[in-house]
Amino acid sequence: MAERLAGPAAGTGARHELSALRRREALLGYLWISPWILGFLLFTAGPMVASLYLSLTNYNIVSPPQFIGLSNFRIAFTKDELFWRSLGRTFYYAGVAIPLSIGGSLFAAVLLNQSLKGSTLFRTFFFLPHLTPVVASAILWKWIFHPQAGLFNFLLGKVGIAGPLWLASPTWAIPALIIMMLWGAIGGNRMLIFLAGLQGISQELYEAAEIDGAGLWGRFINITLPMLTPTIFFNLVLGVIGALSVFTPAFVTTKGGPSYATWFYGLHIYFNAFQFFNLGYASALAWIFFMVLLTFTYIQFRSSIHWVYYEGEVKG
Repeated sequence: MAERLAGPAAGTGARHELSALRRREALLGYLWISPWILGFLLFTAGPMVASLYLSLTNYNIVSPPQFIGLSNFRIAFTKDELFWRSLGRTFYYAGVAIPLSIGGSLFAAVLLNQSLKGSTLFRTFFFLPHLTPVVASAILWKWIFHPQAGLFNFLLGKVGIAGPLWLASPTWAIPALIIMMLWGAIGGNRMLIFLAGLQGISQELYEAAEIDGAGLWGRFINITLPMLTPTIFFNLVLGVIGALSVFTPAFVTTKGGPSYATWFYGLHIYFNAFQFFNLGYASALAWIFFMVLLTFTYIQFRSSIHWVYYEGEVKG
């Protein structure tokens, strides 16, 4: 009888000890991540909540915030002409820059993935522009695109072509910024991510396709691209966020000019906040931008169901 009573009691004690051990492990885990949690609350979540409140106020730093409801959002959509122009400029830039940068990075990764002599050295050369600080790169390209003393127009003049005004031209300013972006983006992180994806594709698939008579293009279309769709999707999400958030190159080179030709949405937020000191309205603009990014990211994730292939996944 005593043994029967001792059995459940012993089992209960073991469970309590296991539960206490798990609580200690959980407490230790929270202790280790507490610096990140504290930093997130102070520098990310806190400012986001504050900006959400400020977006509903009229606030210019000097005087206390005055609650005005959704007036800032109504002004943005109905009265601020630069709101729609900046949004249109940003979409135009992103619509051209994203396909070119992703396609160029994929092309560079395929070339550098070949087992050729010196490929490691070439990978380093391709990646070097990405390591250049954005501000330094923008200053360098501002000189290259100078209409009279710039390197681009000097080289074009050598072959009898009159170069455009580039950053000084409303027509050529955004194309010039796209060229500037491609110089650092094609050989940057996207290329490395594509290289990692390419090296993860089994060589047996290529060998089987070659036996079946598939050429280089056939192997690329039917093996490389389908197997790289998760990597393409990852780069696409980051590329959309990065392109829509464009700010530094335009701020350093053109300040949004000429004639508001490069007045991107990020510049519109910045100038309203730190030049006009209309922080309430700038906060509303920032939250509109957040919703735009959230919408584009959601659309990409929903559409990825139909075209992204994950190895080992069975679709019904």
